[in-house]
Amino acid sequence: MKNPVQEVLFSLLEKLLFVFSLCSADPGEDKAKSRFYDTSSFLRGDMLEVPRLHLTHYGIYLGDNRVAHLMPDILLALTDNPKLTQPVVSSKRLFLGVFFRVASIRVDTVEDFAYGGDILVNHMDRTLQRKALQNEEVALRAEKLIGSSPYSLLWNNCEHFVTYCRFGTPISTQTDQLCENVKTLIRDQRSFLASAILGLVFIVYVGLASFATLPAIFIPFMLWVIG
Repeated sequence: MKNPVQEVLFSLLEKLLFVFSLCSADPGEDKAKSRFYDTSSFLRGDMLEVPRLHLTHYGIYLGDNRVAHLMPDILLALTDNPKLTQPVVSSKRLFLGVFFRVASIRVDTVEDFAYGGDILVNHMDRTLQRKALQNEEVALRAEKLIGSSPYSLLWNNCEHFVTYCRFGTPISTQTDQLCENVKTLIRDQRSFLASAILGLVFIVYVGLASFATLPAIFIPFMLWVIG
């Protein structure tokens, strides 16, 4: 028997997502999803990589136009009905899934996985300079992990999933780069000065409580000193 509160929440969320989709639909979305991909050169166990504007999405090719990939999806927290969760994950479902750390390793078509983007095959073999496992073992690893999965943008994302399958070790170059950027930012004296000045301005002119704004001064300073 379904939880009535869960059903109400799902209904409200569904309506909100529908309204948002009407307000912010991408006019080129249908064209992107209908793009044809030639999979004749793909081998079972290949790592597929789709560069996006800011991030890269990864998956493992399972053959027969199927790709296993880790996708955040808020619907997984609200329903276990496959008819609702199986359709391709929209950007709104994905965003909320990241926020609430709910995800699954799912199987989609190459078209739904790539969503109109260009596909690179086994590109990370060269960039990581690591020896990949045999393709069949890679595919079997991916298939064993299909299902619900915890999600962390930093510690368990789609890149961790594919590198574990292909190289035997979960690695995320995107996470490493993000951490390096943060370290560079907090080591920059200008960043410390900017945050300190901003905190002082809030205290003096805006009237915010010092306990709320002082961390804006001291936390970056301590991180900068430690770094």
